[in-house]
Amino acid sequence: MPQLDFNCDLGEGCGNDAAIVPLVSSASIACGGHAGDAKSMRDTVALCLQHDVAIGAHPSFEDRVHFGRRELDVDADAIADLVKRQVETLASICADAGTRLNHVKPHGALYNVSARDRAVADAVASAVRELDPSLILFGLSGSCLTDAGRAQGLQVAHEVFAERAYDADGRLAPRGSPGAVIEDLDASLGQVKLLLRDGVVIARDGSRVRLHADTVCLHGDRRDAVAFAGALRHALESEGIRVHAPERAQ
Repeated sequence: MPQLDFNCDLGEGCGNDAAIVPLVSSASIACGGHAGDAKSMRDTVALCLQHDVAIGAHPSFEDRVHFGRRELDVDADAIADLVKRQVETLASICADAGTRLNHVKPHGALYNVSARDRAVADAVASAVRELDPSLILFGLSGSCLTDAGRAQGLQVAHEVFAERAYDADGRLAPRGSPGAVIEDLDASLGQVKLLLRDGVVIARDGSRVRLHADTVCLHGDRRDAVAFAGALRHALESEGIRVHAPERAQ
């Protein structure tokens, strides 16, 4: 049976976590940069343990005012430092709970910059490798980040998105631009099903973009995130997909 991870960004204060966690296989938990604090991290880790959901760190630019979605002019050393600090914070909370991290996935602007800028991608990947070389690095499918992760000897997971539109270069359409966020549930499910069946998405200009999918992401801050997560989980299983988190090397 084909296998695909279903991940959601959680611990961001949106109030949906308890309902979403049972529907996903991996959670990327905000660790203080764009959202989250020690209590929210502990609470989300506990939910993940209760429902056997793999735990990941979701580091970001340290910009809570803009929810980590504004690109900041930060050099590579500073990026590596913020990634290490944020991931270490969540890793410590996991250790206290008797578990460990499975993956690291940058958030928002840091994710998008690392997808296109190899220097930033190298800084993120090297920080992850320094922390724990067995961690899985999640990155935009076919991007600089997945390339940098492989170059660092990391296991990588190519990520695709259920409810974000793509441009012809395989990058996510910038938030705020027309059609960047797919609001219609049926359209989003159609995008996921096309990815599963043909390995492509239809970009905003109508072109077909080939993508490899190891994990599919849903943003937990959507107003309809709970209903969306349930529908997406059902759609994946209806396509004969085993929903399961990637397993990191021992």
